Amino acid sequence: MLRKLAFLSAVLSIFSILAYAQEAPKAEIFGGYQYLRAKSGISGAPSFNFNGWNASVSGYFTHNLGITADFSGNYGTVTSVSTKIYSYLFGPVVHFPNSSRATPFVHALFGGAHISAGQGIGSDSGFAWAAGGGLDVNASSHVAIRLAQADFLQSRISNLTQNNFRYSAGIVFKF
Repeated sequence: MLRKLAFLSAVLSIFSILAYAQEAPKAEIFGGYQYLRAKSGISGAPSFNFNGWNASVSGYFTHNLGITADFSGNYGTVTSVSTKIYSYLFGPVVHFPNSSRATPFVHALFGGAHISAGQGIGSDSGFAWAAGGGLDVNASSHVAIRLAQADFLQSRISNLTQNNFRYSAGIVFKF
């Protein structure tokens, strides 16, 4: 899976050189809402819905290629227990500025996740990674609306692998 992800990132980087656009931002700050569909990692156990926030900072080295630091917090109830899930991920991002108002992007992020459950159940941390992308629509030269960011998010916590889906939307400030 990681080889496929690395190959996809390389191919997208090559194609991004061909993209035509006006001056691209050197940095972006994103903040907004996040929905997380979390799986427990236990066969036959149900999935759970979480709501929360997502924030990221991206700096671009070239017209298309940059690096992103992504942070999120999600909150919900799992079998009557208040549960919090946090992630902190870092990695390459490729965006495709063009002559239209819409700017698509893809990213591959790696880092960690932390889960905590109330009622004395405890907490644990582990490795996490996410792959996905999204679409920003420019409202002005310095502000965009992130209509969608969709990611496959996998975490490995407490000897369990959780394959999750996350969706984010919000505001992007460009510098």
